Amino acid sequence: MPVTITKQKNLWNKVLSNVEKNLSKDQHTFSIFYSDLKLINLDNNKMDILTPSPLVKAYFSSNDHCELLKSAINDITETKYTLNFVLANEVAEIQPAQVDIESVKKEFNLFPNCQLNKKYTFDNFVQGECNKEALTAALIVSDDSSLTYNPLFIYSHSGLGKTHLLHAIGNYYQEKHPEANIMYISTDTFLEAFVNYVRGYQDQQNFYAYFDKVDLLLVDDIQFLSNKEKTSEQFFNIFTKLVNKGKQIVLTSDRHPRDLKGLEERLVSRFIMGLCVSIKNPDTETALEILKRKIIARGLKLSNYDEDGLLFLAETFSKNVRELEGALNRLLFHTVTINSSQKVTLSDIQDALSIMIPKSDKKRVITEEDIINEVASYYHLSTDQILSPVRNAQIALARRIAMYECRLLLNSPYKKIGQIFHRDHSTVITGVDKVGTEIKTNLQLANAVNDIKKALKKA
Repeated sequence: MPVTITKQKNLWNKVLSNVEKNLSKDQHTFSIFYSDLKLINLDNNKMDILTPSPLVKAYFSSNDHCELLKSAINDITETKYTLNFVLANEVAEIQPAQVDIESVKKEFNLFPNCQLNKKYTFDNFVQGECNKEALTAALIVSDDSSLTYNPLFIYSHSGLGKTHLLHAIGNYYQEKHPEANIMYISTDTFLEAFVNYVRGYQDQQNFYAYFDKVDLLLVDDIQFLSNKEKTSEQFFNIFTKLVNKGKQIVLTSDRHPRDLKGLEERLVSRFIMGLCVSIKNPDTETALEILKRKIIARGLKLSNYDEDGLLFLAETFSKNVRELEGALNRLLFHTVTINSSQKVTLSDIQDALSIMIPKSDKKRVITEEDIINEVASYYHLSTDQILSPVRNAQIALARRIAMYECRLLLNSPYKKIGQIFHRDHSTVITGVDKVGTEIKTNLQLANAVNDIKKALKKA
């Protein structure tokens, strides 16, 4: 005799709780295949169980997968039941208890956020030694119908430009082939879409139909497929089908395919069959160029920022572009709310960013003024004497050493050194070159230069 609907629901909730407990280390499997099962009829040692999609029904056709569910049912009811898995369109045939069939037919937009971001282009991607290889490969695949590198696999730490390159590839390809179907998708979005497909949240659209007409597939953060066995299997099928159809695929990850733990070997081997390229942390020169472009992009004037200050910012926050942009945001906030002076100095930048720099990472930034003071102290002179037009031998020597240290330690432009020391361009070059030549044979001079350099770095 059938049990009441309330008792039936309570019983089934206990069964699912039991299964979830047993799958505590594999919540992904529970979420996809078990959580949306519904007990719609219980009678004569037989359970009719509504499945949200054909894929879930097929999953439970395996005795291995069914065994966990049977075990949970037996634990709760102490009775062995025959399990009958059905789809929504089969429900009428078994005259079930009242059940909200529409709850498993929710409309679902499978990929709502898979549009290319038009602001990411090759033109505004800052090239440096750190990303030259990845940029070159990206340009090739976006302009090459021969599929020389398929897939292209770009890997790096977070915030170094992988996503920018993905969108740039898509935008460039779209310009050349306006009729092409391009899909940019994050792996998180793919996982979510697959879960909803399995649960039957979409009726009209077949999950795989989204990929059948794709000409260029761009997948971000593929590392999130790790330890997702069923989703990885479906991605493998899609990947293989597109490659066999001659469609270009570009993937990004936070590490090389060989270092992706929890990913099937067959997927790893597919990922490395094309070309794997990395992006390294930006060097100071690249970070400085990125910083300048971001300042200009905000409608600000570079001339309002002290060059030494920007260099300090680039050197201190060059771990990744997001960190650099965060530091710039902090600086702009500081200058607007605290220091409204038009010219932003090195001191302003250091004050603004002090809160973002761990004490262990804080380094004293050497300036031309520091060098002049240290040289003056070493030779028992005043800074005014070094900067004066006096040509006394000792003062002239100290002046040349100070100019040399500015080039050596700060790479200060000759023009800037000339302005500080009140000398013309050619005089500065001659003085710096003279010290550089003499320290090779003059031990006393070489020791003086080294002593001053050590004192500056120790201070």
